[in-house]
Amino acid sequence: MEAGRQRQGRLWSNLKEVCDLLRIPASVSVTSEELLFQHVQFKTGQRVHTIGQAFDTLYIVNSGFLKTVLIDEFGNEQVLSFPMKGDMLGVDGIHTRHYASEAVALSDCDLILLPFKKLTALGRVHAELENMMYGVMSRELVREQTMIGMLGALSAEARVARFLVSLADRFAAMGYSSKLFNLRMTRHEIGSYLGLTLETVSRTLSAFNEIGLITVDQRTIGIKDPDALKTLRRLPPSRSRTKQGARQKAELEQPGDDQVLATA
Repeated sequence: MEAGRQRQGRLWSNLKEVCDLLRIPASVSVTSEELLFQHVQFKTGQRVHTIGQAFDTLYIVNSGFLKTVLIDEFGNEQVLSFPMKGDMLGVDGIHTRHYASEAVALSDCDLILLPFKKLTALGRVHAELENMMYGVMSRELVREQTMIGMLGALSAEARVARFLVSLADRFAAMGYSSKLFNLRMTRHEIGSYLGLTLETVSRTLSAFNEIGLITVDQRTIGIKDPDALKTLRRLPPSRSRTKQGARQKAELEQPGDDQVLATA
């Protein structure tokens, strides 16, 4: 974080910076320099916490991308979420005082530590801050509930479409491009999150590219028609997709008025 400061060789952020990151108002009754929260860096592939590990800290994503997963007795992963900037990790550890999921860095990450004891102590003194933190936790739960509802109600193609729209919206909220972005997660991880196979995810992305809804270049996704992705229910048959894609390609290649004037 640009506003972070070095102290004892480590990066720290004050309460206002943490609140800004979580997109909640800073408590006016706490001065900005009164409380500092330490940053910790994780490399791609590193585990932030594991299932069953004793809970004592919440994590706020300052930069980077992660996944949270459940792991069954056979070692199979079920992806639960893809936290990114401004999201909070570790909430599932509050109830039993042990983390119920595992968090893994999908890229180099910078996380801010929020010791739970410090948070509860702050809540006793500053009730409005405690209420806003509950709001952040609720926001995470609502996102998970929305995903569960989507899995039961939508076709495979619609799930992938809504996932791309959701990612685009989240990138926009972070101040990044919602039209062109890199997928930090693999096709397999997307499938695990959406309840689909890797093959279905790959085939659906290729079909979206074929009919001009998106562009795909390995992990780089370009959103061409967000409105169509939001309302898509099922893909047309492959023969219809081929005709539709050819028609859209021809329309794109046809010179517009400005191009005609430029070449006249």
